[in-house]
Amino acid sequence: MSTKTETLKSRDISGFVTKYAIYIVLVVLVIGIAIYDPRFLSVSILRDILLQSSTRVIIALGAAFILITGGTDLSTGRIVGLTAVISASMLQTQDYGRRFFPDLPHMPLLVPILIAIVAGLLVGLINGIIVAKLKVPPFIATLGTMVAVYGANSLYFDMKPNQSQPIGGLRADFSKLGTGSIGSNATYSIPYIVIIAIVVAILVWIVFNKTKLGKYMYAIGGNIHAAVVSGINVNRYLIYIYSIAGALYGLAGVLEAARTGGATNNYGNMYELDAIAACVVGGVSTSGGIGTVPGVLAGVLIFSVINYGLTFIGISPYWQLIIKGVIIVAAVAFDMRKYMNSK
Repeated sequence: MSTKTETLKSRDISGFVTKYAIYIVLVVLVIGIAIYDPRFLSVSILRDILLQSSTRVIIALGAAFILITGGTDLSTGRIVGLTAVISASMLQTQDYGRRFFPDLPHMPLLVPILIAIVAGLLVGLINGIIVAKLKVPPFIATLGTMVAVYGANSLYFDMKPNQSQPIGGLRADFSKLGTGSIGSNATYSIPYIVIIAIVVAILVWIVFNKTKLGKYMYAIGGNIHAAVVSGINVNRYLIYIYSIAGALYGLAGVLEAARTGGATNNYGNMYELDAIAACVVGGVSTSGGIGTVPGVLAGVLIFSVINYGLTFIGISPYWQLIIKGVIIVAAVAFDMRKYMNSK
């Protein structure tokens, strides 16, 4: 009897660890760094980590849409770069010496932001059409758009009179979006960009869990053939999903330009790999059909803690890359083991 009880307890513990592994890893990371240097638990450090994570969260949530359908998106980073350049080029101060558009009149802040987001949405729409209508595998489709978008962005960035000069001199109201905060005390204030990321995360959670789009997204990723047989218009919903992802990348590009105070055509380089890695570590299955918003948030925070925390205690960036690589491989191996066990 006692042996049976011990077996049940062992299974319960194993199930708990499996279910909450990502959060356990995050807590262990924070505790480990804090033991080495207790200053890591200060409010200012937490604020900095959240600030740096904000745009990455939005990008990773966009990538999660596509990964859950069983696809992948390699154009993510280049869409971020394109939208950062578009928004920054139209939101420079009137007296800046090297304006991208010398004769462009002052526009309401929301107009260039919406233009940039729509540009991201259009690229996502193109990705969705290529995948859904032309039946090109997502890896190849988004690889092609990644290269094409970078080329288009570079041509735009090289236009006269800018000619590939870093875009600076951004308007105060735009920069405030990325660096401003609520609260008079700098340490305890809440950055606007963090609030935006939280709002986006809540909206995405609602889409994932409370809408027809979310239900069909999981169905497509779980078994696309069964989804077709059940009457789901797979092509239409894939186009919707890729378009939403593109819009989220566009928003992230705008916020990245506002946060850093400028933009170049190389912004967003390799962001797609960070986003995919955060999703996979956060429990989004590479086989499709599985993934949660809290998991994605935890995945982003894990990599932010690694980047910020290990730099904080003086560990070489090269070791950070090794640690990140090991975590990614372990997460995928764990995901594949669960997938094979479920077959």
